[in-house]
Amino acid sequence: MEHNKELITNTSNLKFLGITVDNTLSWKGHIDKTVPRLSQACYIIRVVKPFLSQDALKMIYYADFHAVMTYGLLFWRNSSNSIEIFKTKRK
Repeated sequence: MEHNKELITNTSNLKFLGITVDNTLSWKGHIDKTVPRLSQACYIIRVVKPFLSQDALKMIYYADFHAVMTYGLLFWRNSSNSIEIFKTKRK
């Protein structure tokens, strides 16, 4: 496909402002990249839990886990693949 004599390539995934959009809008690519980041945040919280107060753990949760999970939530929350993220949140 061309526009102004420049070739436009077709791609199946595109990362735009930190959100991975695929050509079918299934959000599977975005969710597949988000779940490991959330698992890492869970691990960090689990490791530091014995050493920090409840308030400090809440700060880590909101700074790391919550921020990653809610970014773009408006777009991908109704995806059938989003169940993986909400399973990770319950941990």
